Amino acid sequence: MGDRVGWVEIPGTYAEQAVVDSSRLVPLPDGVDFEAAAAVLLQGMTAHYLVKDAYPVQPDDTVLVHAAAGGMGLVLTQLITHLGGRVIGTTSTPEKAQLARRAGAAEVILYSAVDDLAAEVKRLNGGQGLPVVFDGVGRDTFDASLASLRTRGHLVLFGAASGAVPPFDPIRLAQGGSLTLIRPSLGHFIADRSELLRRAADVLELVRTKALETTVTARYPLAEVAQAHRDLEARRTTGKLLVTP
Repeated sequence: MGDRVGWVEIPGTYAEQAVVDSSRLVPLPDGVDFEAAAAVLLQGMTAHYLVKDAYPVQPDDTVLVHAAAGGMGLVLTQLITHLGGRVIGTTSTPEKAQLARRAGAAEVILYSAVDDLAAEVKRLNGGQGLPVVFDGVGRDTFDASLASLRTRGHLVLFGAASGAVPPFDPIRLAQGGSLTLIRPSLGHFIADRSELLRRAADVLELVRTKALETTVTARYPLAEVAQAHRDLEARRTTGKLLVTP
């Protein structure tokens, strides 16, 4: 009673009050306020499992992050940089490119400025393909993501912001250089309480020590949550949006 807590992936919590099983709650440490926790827990733990488990990023890895100025992209870019990796990001506008660079991206590609995204990625990496691509966009970037990889590279497809990837022949993975494809989901990486607490604690400690910054760019009262979704769908936003009951 009285503990400050947060949670993720609990349906029905667009509300002033919510009932959540205590086994799915995580404690918030001193030094991390409610807004920071609300802004970081879902995307922070997603980024954490992506760079620690889906593909363990190594120092000096050069990594492609799509939509690097979005709420997810900014967190992912920071964590990769924190681990010593080098980020090539993609964005849709020069303003978003500036945000990605501030988060640590070494290079940023505007989708509209290149005809061949994979060729530009390789040019920025000395003509070589990458060990991994983190792709939360899906349909619109899938082909370029595969083409950006080196032999035995890894495509981590963790989202489908532009729509689902159509069915494809797995022989493409062999033809591309014995590539691997993983389609992970956060729920499978916080399946038991010990893993949930460990992952949440790691992320919240990064926030507490300022190693990970949360970028809240807009706040909406709960009554205007539909507008928050419209703004997301129209790609008018950067960083993290908060809905306040």
